[in-house]
Amino acid sequence: MSSSTNTKTYSVPPVERAIKLLRYIGEGKRARNLSVVARDLDINRTTLIRLIHTLQENRLIEEISEGAGYRLGVGLVSLGAQALDGRDIVQLCTPILRGLCQRTEMSTHLGVLDGRDIIYLGREAPNSHLVSNIRAGSRLPAHASSIGRAILAELPEDRVRQIFSGEPVAQTTAKTPTTVDEIINQARLDKAAGYAWSQGNFESGIGSCAAVIFDHARNPVGGINVSGPESRFSVPAGQAAADIRDAVLAAARAMSTELGYHG
Repeated sequence: MSSSTNTKTYSVPPVERAIKLLRYIGEGKRARNLSVVARDLDINRTTLIRLIHTLQENRLIEEISEGAGYRLGVGLVSLGAQALDGRDIVQLCTPILRGLCQRTEMSTHLGVLDGRDIIYLGREAPNSHLVSNIRAGSRLPAHASSIGRAILAELPEDRVRQIFSGEPVAQTTAKTPTTVDEIINQARLDKAAGYAWSQGNFESGIGSCAAVIFDHARNPVGGINVSGPESRFSVPAGQAAADIRDAVLAAARAMSTELGYHG
């Protein structure tokens, strides 16, 4: 029996109707006119009234005011929060990290911002002698590393200034920014591109590409990258580079989706 047949066989129509109604209201349609809603969702009007009553009783929807329609309720918000609380970034993202490693045949890393640094939480390496020596738990300067740059690009500029105010900014290579203004200018360029591209910016001879990971509220909670010989990153306009970018961006989107982001 095919998976599609199994799905159809075990589907529960009343539950499907309730889900359709929740999504309908969640899209901003207030469901003021029940006849219109019944037509839009292809649900019997009597059945619709029963669904609304049941969802209200369970606080999954709530009436805005008499005759003004409905909105999603606090019971649904609570369920969503419970679901998100149990989603650990490392546990959820490791299979995607591994898949990116296999697709690009380069080392892949998962990191989060901690002050001025990136802490690496995960790493996958290919069966090759050309692998990254970065391990889980390693700390790198955020403004010099591609993952750090991808995250900083999504932060408000005043927040970036706050992070890098005070102590001098460390320089790892001649390409590394040395002032707050240079870091912000780099962040603007990275944000416009949609990813951070490095050709020996952190370490001579090593290239990388990184993209940000968002949570359900579109907060930049981490980043992912691939790194390898700089020669693989030396022609940003070439097809090989495009393949790397596409793979990294697809992995970052998949990770964001796992964390509840649907932008």
